[in-house]
Amino acid sequence: MAAPPPNDGYGQYPPQQYGEQPQYPVDPTQQAYGSPASPPPAAASQHGAEHGKKKKRAYAAQAFEVATGGNAVVGGQSAAAQYGIPQPAAPGFGGYPAQDAQQVAYGAPTTPYGAPQPAVPGVGGYQAPDPYYSQGVPPAAVGPAPGGVAGITAGIQSMGFGGQPQQPQQLPAQTRGHVNQLYPTDLLNQPFNVAELELPPPPIILPPNSSVTPSPDANCAPKYVRSTLNAVPTTHSLLKKSKLPFALVIQPYAALHDLDDPVPVVQDQVISRCRRCRSYINPFVTFLDHGHRWRCNMCNLTNDVPQAFDWDAAAQKSVDRWQRPELNHAVVEFVAPQEYMVRPPQPLVYLFLFDVSYAAVSTGLLATSARTILDSLDRIPNADRRTRLGFIAVDSSLHYFSVPRDTEENGETSMLVVSDLDEPFLPVPGELLVPLTECRQNIESFLNKLPEMFANNQSNGNCMGSALRAGHKLIAPLGGKIVVLSSSLPNMGYGKLEMREDKKLLGTSKESGLLQTANSFYKSFAVECSKNQVSIDMFLFSSQYQDVASLSNLPRYTGGQTWFYPGWNAARAEDAVKFASEFSDYLSSEIGLEAVLRVRATTGLRMSTFYGNFFNRSSDLCAFPAFPRDQCYVVEVAIDENLTKNFVCLQTAVLHTTCNGERRIRVMTLALPTTTNLADVYASADQCAIATYFSHKAVEKALGNSLDAARDLPQQKLTELLQTFRKELGGGSMGGGLQFPSNLRGLPALCLGLTKHVGLRKSALIPSDIRSAALCQLSTLPLPLLMQYIYPRLYSLHDMPDNAGIPDPETSQIVLPPPMNLSSERFVPFGLYLIDDGQTQFLWVGRDAVPQLILDVFGVQERTQVAVGKGTLPELDNDFNERVRNVIAKSRDHKSKDVGSITLPHLYIVREDGEPSLKLWAQTLLVEDRADQGMSFQQWMGMLREKVSN
Repeated sequence: MAAPPPNDGYGQYPPQQYGEQPQYPVDPTQQAYGSPASPPPAAASQHGAEHGKKKKRAYAAQAFEVATGGNAVVGGQSAAAQYGIPQPAAPGFGGYPAQDAQQVAYGAPTTPYGAPQPAVPGVGGYQAPDPYYSQGVPPAAVGPAPGGVAGITAGIQSMGFGGQPQQPQQLPAQTRGHVNQLYPTDLLNQPFNVAELELPPPPIILPPNSSVTPSPDANCAPKYVRSTLNAVPTTHSLLKKSKLPFALVIQPYAALHDLDDPVPVVQDQVISRCRRCRSYINPFVTFLDHGHRWRCNMCNLTNDVPQAFDWDAAAQKSVDRWQRPELNHAVVEFVAPQEYMVRPPQPLVYLFLFDVSYAAVSTGLLATSARTILDSLDRIPNADRRTRLGFIAVDSSLHYFSVPRDTEENGETSMLVVSDLDEPFLPVPGELLVPLTECRQNIESFLNKLPEMFANNQSNGNCMGSALRAGHKLIAPLGGKIVVLSSSLPNMGYGKLEMREDKKLLGTSKESGLLQTANSFYKSFAVECSKNQVSIDMFLFSSQYQDVASLSNLPRYTGGQTWFYPGWNAARAEDAVKFASEFSDYLSSEIGLEAVLRVRATTGLRMSTFYGNFFNRSSDLCAFPAFPRDQCYVVEVAIDENLTKNFVCLQTAVLHTTCNGERRIRVMTLALPTTTNLADVYASADQCAIATYFSHKAVEKALGNSLDAARDLPQQKLTELLQTFRKELGGGSMGGGLQFPSNLRGLPALCLGLTKHVGLRKSALIPSDIRSAALCQLSTLPLPLLMQYIYPRLYSLHDMPDNAGIPDPETSQIVLPPPMNLSSERFVPFGLYLIDDGQTQFLWVGRDAVPQLILDVFGVQERTQVAVGKGTLPELDNDFNERVRNVIAKSRDHKSKDVGSITLPHLYIVREDGEPSLKLWAQTLLVEDRADQGMSFQQWMGMLREKVSN
């Protein structure tokens, strides 16, 4: 039985670790940053609308009484307006006309709990009209329109009656083809809205007839490969002049399972490749000589078309070439023939290393791990019936388990103990890795008994380094995954680590030393594992120092991942459910094995630097003993020679063995137009891809140089971009403010979010384990989740539109409220808000939340009765409770974001007048507020303007 949790009820961070006190502006007369106008609320769906109308009147009236102590409406005005209470800043978008001030007041009679939210056009869809990227759209329509006199002036200017409206940047005649228009915007007067981060990147506008088929899937979708530049400079000098990075963000899989993201598969093993550069045939090749030959779009070599290319061997008939998947789809998978195999495809192998020390047993880790594996045996991929499992327990000795086959008479699992940690040997190597199918019953029996075997273990020893060497020796002939489940510091044998956390170093220049590995064993052993196709995943649970910085090297160089659960205890149901859910999804993922990744490109381009969890085997080959589905990789591209083509291609290929024993090659081809014009380059830059590149660069700096250098990098790069835009593209001649392309308007907020992120921000209160785990996330998360991790989502729930929290009639997907910018100025004291960074969720209850809202959501009469900390919402029999729960569930559902992720975020309930440390932790996610040593967004923008002006 797990011991009760030792601490605070929210159990992830001790309170003092997040005690940074944010400083907020207190001038109530100052207009909230970017408090733009909002459009009329979208038509509410019928479901829940009547209920909403009844509720809104009750909540609004109570809210006004709380705020004013009097009637809800005074003298024809809303109480909020009458008594001068600051208005909530409703996020605007795209220059909608200003709303009446009374309509935006608290509890306005259009929504259940308060202010109406703006509709966001075209978010997340390529079909929607987009004022940034459409051609011929007046730039005055871009960005939120200011209210009041400024709004009227802006409206008149947009019609051409006064002032000098901004014009799209004029393009020289020599620019090839159609291009994205450059719309400069003033970052100070047309501020960014978080909804813009959901927009697709600037479109890739290729010359007509660039692909051999008119397929809409001929170019790679951004969920697989995104370029920081969707128009490529033709010369190295132009790229250098732009100060923009040229890099690819690659995420080969958009889901944990193939069925959730099907990709065309070429089954006939006819794979046509260029003889010189080895690129795969794709939609952008050119056919010559009546279709008998094809010209490579990378190196221009002419190749023969294979004789079987137009023949279906199975049906013994000719086929239409133009229907072949590789000529119609940029992303395809080829079933690989024998020549792509060094050896027969390996089986899927999982070797579990259980920490069975006192810490692991007393917190319930051993019991929860064993139970989750037992419950997930049917989910582990085993279609070819070759999957093998092995188990080793670790304390001050190594405990091997020999599981017999189900057909053997003596079905008891035997335990073999080895105490020699310097040269651990394998007592019966042939019986330690057993087939799941043939030993299923005995494996189940063993997992049921495992917790009992060590229930009274008092040992505090942990020889995990020696266990890893033994595990490597066991599975090296086959390859596979070593899964480490540990809740204490390895303190014996190989890879022994010391307690080196020193609070005096936190927040100083010497803190970076705590982020380096303390024992060279972990890097050298990881490289050795990679050579033998052994990948390592770490699940770490310690409530004490565990040296995540050292242990995370094992996954970093073997294509694995580090999952960190600080303060975890199975006695808290939320902790047990989170780990069990994530671990079960992890075991079910359809990983690739024995994989290599290579990126080829048009002559003149070279892959210069690679970022991510893998081993760089040669200059352009990344090796993955196991290929995960929930990570992304960044590849920096250099321009070595002038580009003469009007578009270039970059092709990513991942050769791997599926977990069902089939050798395959996933090929992703991205075509990008070239340009000689700096304006085109800026107009086609992808702010989210650039922020992802900056994130990986910052992590590299943090691990290789210092935290100060990592923090300075986003600010330095952003300043260079603003200065270059001002100097080269007339940004300084377009009036005051701070000029930048509208498609990059979110980059300053993302850079600020990165510098204030827990992995990088300057603070003497962040333990090195917490920081190291955050750096692991910053360097591996898929782009959509990384953007949310850097700039979390904030939803207002008390006044969400009537259609939010219920299924959309067309898609059946739960509709989320519009996201809001991360500032406390958006909060009202009677509000209910959800803050979600993709890893953790906070449900914020305002100090003046009305009793009816508290009753509807939490089922208690008084706000003080709401339990704070880690928890779940009760299921109550009312519409609003259901809608709030739906929004929370939808926000944490990563499948809808075209990413594979096992993460199930914890929900923390925060009362504004409740636990101070928990409140301050939640406030650290409000990126636009000033907190501790971090500046507010207004200060950040002012600092940037000063640097650019100077």
